[in-house]
Amino acid sequence: MNINIGIDIKHRKSMAAGLAELLADSYSVYLKTHNFHWNVTGPMFATLHTLFEQQYTELATAVDEIAERIRALGEYAPGSYSQFSQLSKVPEETGIPVAEQMIRTLVTDQETLIRRARALTSAADEAGDEATLDILTRRIEAHEKNAWMLRSHLE
Repeated sequence: MNINIGIDIKHRKSMAAGLAELLADSYSVYLKTHNFHWNVTGPMFATLHTLFEQQYTELATAVDEIAERIRALGEYAPGSYSQFSQLSKVPEETGIPVAEQMIRTLVTDQETLIRRARALTSAADEAGDEATLDILTRRIEAHEKNAWMLRSHLE
């Protein structure tokens, strides 16, 4: 079907590909944050358990929004672990690190998401894709706040 939303096919495909990478990174951080929520221990247990839950809950909404934007651009969203692992720059966590290392890992992951989203903003702007630009701006803001909240536990 022909899609005529005021963004040419080249830009739509490019934006969708970039968003697929952001989706994969976001889902990887969601999964890792959920894992840490389940498995955190130590004196900061209650605080981190709650913080991790807030962050993975927000990410669950974000991955849906990103995937739906990919679809609105006329492309299919990746949705399998194998696709996500190929597209993601976020390393998988298979162990159970101590609480402080969980925090440090998630700070690094949040910063990866910030850089990934920020890298797409100029392409979205060039394509006149305000809807994607809006999503990216909100993702950057959310991940900067998440990273700050996490870093505050290390000071």
